[in-house]
Formats: sequence, C-alpha cells, structure tokens
Amino acid sequence: MSDPKQAIPEPRQQRPDSPGAGAPGERPEQAAAPAAGEASVRAGEPARADSAEIEGDLDELVRVGAQRDEYLALAQRTQADFENYRKRVARESALAQERGVAKLVKELLPALDNLDRALDAAAEEDPLLDGMRLVRSELSAALARLGVESFAPLGHKFDPALHEAMATTSQPGNGCEHGTIVEVYQPGYRLGEHIIRPARVVVAA
Repeated sequence: MSDPKQAIPEPRQQRPDSPGAGAPGERPEQAAAPAAGEASVRAGEPARADSAEIEGDLDELVRVGAQRDEYLALAQRTQADFENYRKRVARESALAQERGVAKLVKELLPALDNLDRALDAAAEEDPLLDGMRLVRSELSAALARLGVESFAPLGHKFDPALHEAMATTSQPGNGCEHGTIVEVYQPGYRLGEHIIRPARVVVAA
C-alpha cells in the first residue's frame, strides 16, 4: 500500500530563458508590449507605401496637366498665326486685284476719252451716233461692275488729292468763290479710295 502521506509534487518553475518567459519580475503584459509595437510597425509599412504611391500619382498628374497646358497654348498660338496669315493673304490678294483693275482701266481711259470727244462732236443726224452711245454705255457699265466710278466735280472746292488744275480763271462768273472748280476738262476715275486719274479742271482764282 502506498503511503497516505505521499508528498504533493511541487509546481515546476519556468526557466528564464524558455520561450514566452519574461525577465524575472516582469509582468506578462509588459513582455507582450514589444511584440505589439513590432506588429504596429509592420502594419504601418503598407500605409507608407500607399502614401508614396499616391504622391507619385499626384506628381504625374501635375506633370501631365502642365504638358497639356503647354500644348494648348501652342495650338492657340498656331491658330492665331494661321488666322493672321489668312487675313494677310486675303488683303494682299485684294490689293493685287485692285492694282490689276486700276492698271487696265488706266490703259483704257485714252480710248474712252476719244469716244467722249467723238460723241460731243457728232451731229444729231449721224447714223452712227446711236451705236457710239450704246458702246459708251456698255463701257461705263463694265467699269461700274469692276467698282470703277467717274466723277466730274463741277462747282466743288478744289482738292489736289482728287483734282488736277489745268488752268485758273480770274473771271469765273456766277459769283464762284476762290478755289471753286468752274469747268471740267476730263472727268476723274477712282476705284474705291484709289484715284486712277484725277479730274482735270479749271479753278476760280
């Protein structure tokens, strides 16, 4: 029979260097604190990585936005340059056309003046008079279609930009003031603001 007074085994003491054992006198929650800190550090690493990625994306967006603004400004400048070029070409083309018309009309004016003299000298019973008047009317209509108009400034004040004084008279009659045109030798012709030929006139002195 066993001894009823068998000794109760004493509890085994944990070795200080065994796993999970803290320093002597250290509480369990104090030993777990470093482990919790390490876990917190490891958890913060993905957050920092995400933040760096977001910053990189923002930098890329800023770069793309700046590049877009640069391309937009370049496109606007190009469009403005093209619009200025188009206007300049249209203006130069119109001026070239106007110079061509003015040159042609200037070459025709002597013949037109001779036709006017012939009409003034023709007798009313001349059988060719109606035909000459028709030719003169068609020439005037053609010049008008080109934008050319004649002007005979009888009674107007003399303007050296528009008129050419062929003579002056000190006895103009009709009480004309000094510098007034009292007679028109030849009408003037103009195309818009361009004077093809000034009117040749006699001016009261």
